[in-house]
Amino acid sequence: MSEQEFELEPRLESQTDPDLEPGERLIDSFSGNLTTYVKEHVLLAALGSVLMSGILIYMGNPHAWAGVVGSVAAIAVRGVYVAREQLGFTWYLTNRRLIGPGGRTILLENIEKVNVIFSAAQVVSRTGDKYMMKYQADTKATQAAIDRARGVTGDTA
Repeated sequence: MSEQEFELEPRLESQTDPDLEPGERLIDSFSGNLTTYVKEHVLLAALGSVLMSGILIYMGNPHAWAGVVGSVAAIAVRGVYVAREQLGFTWYLTNRRLIGPGGRTILLENIEKVNVIFSAAQVVSRTGDKYMMKYQADTKATQAAIDRARGVTGDTA
């Protein structure tokens, strides 16, 4: 699959191990982390509970507890529904490129920088394309591994 033919929303079923080119070697791989995934969803549920209960109180609703129940239920259902897909995606780092789900391939020389956003490492290409490596156990380590492969040291990215 070429760079232009990747799926808009990759499917876990279509992910395979990367086909490495001659002389290319696998450096590392990055998958979602279950503990990080659960922590992020608990945080979302807590924030949603406070926000929705606050809105209900502001509106004068005597049943502000419904905001907590609704938020926790909504985030829990969403979390269970998409967990398998989100945690199953794997990104592969080689000495030449970063290979992601759905056929996404980014040559290391085309990576402008790697940002850390909560539990995700955001890879930004020189053309401005952005790719999210979600639910990383240690986003700083993910960022550092990609930067090392690119030959970037320190905070010069």
